[in-house]
Amino acid sequence: MGLEDDFLLEDEDDEKTVEFIKNFLPQDLKDKFTDDELYYFLDVMVDYYSTSGCLDAQPDADGYVNIDQDEIVEYIVKEAKKDGMGDFNPEDILFVVQGEMEYGNSLGQVD
Repeated sequence: MGLEDDFLLEDEDDEKTVEFIKNFLPQDLKDKFTDDELYYFLDVMVDYYSTSGCLDAQPDADGYVNIDQDEIVEYIVKEAKKDGMGDFNPEDILFVVQGEMEYGNSLGQVD
């Protein structure tokens, strides 16, 4: 598979993830975020995962890696403000993070 095919698969996966998150959000948040903002949040989450070291962490005795959702939320809020995307309520962003993790769970990527 070529590099272009890899990008197309990533775009398709991001699209499915955003749709899952939109369906996961509570009713009062469904119209709060644009698709562009949700794609941005996904990019920031990927950045967090790759720079925080959590992907390199050793699983516990049950095979789980502890990922602190509050740290991810703080990182997104901080980066969004720094990047000029806006000021977001951490409680709202937590639902986006939980939605992304639930999507991963539904695919069997995360336990």
